[in-house]
Amino acid sequence: MELLLAITIGVLVSTSVYLMLDRNVLRFLFGLVLLSNAVNLLIFTGGRLTAGAPPLIDAGEYAPTGVVANALPQALVLTAIVIGFGLLAFTLALVYRTYMTLGTVNSDEMRVAEPADESKLDTGRLGMGKANPAKPATGQEAGI
Repeated sequence: MELLLAITIGVLVSTSVYLMLDRNVLRFLFGLVLLSNAVNLLIFTGGRLTAGAPPLIDAGEYAPTGVVANALPQALVLTAIVIGFGLLAFTLALVYRTYMTLGTVNSDEMRVAEPADESKLDTGRLGMGKANPAKPATGQEAGI
């Protein structure tokens, strides 16, 4: 069983690295989520898979009797799943806002700080037009 999980973890890591090397930001994000799942599976496998009972202590005992499952990797994986979901939701919101602003999810075309040609930059999607340091935009003008 552990050999099968090791092969699965290897396939997940290699697939996630392949996705993260792409210029598309969404593919990078999916690769990051896939890598997170591979690490969760690695932690779970590292805690040794046992066919034992749940880690409960009987009444009047100080320690579990017999073979029990390790609860620490399970707690770590559960925490990592919650944090990973929060990261996914936040980055999806960022990618959506970036796509609505720039009109692309290609990282090569997201060069707003140093645009190659200002005529290609769609200022209508920015919501503010050109920035004017003398008159900063309010939240309502910025579309916030």
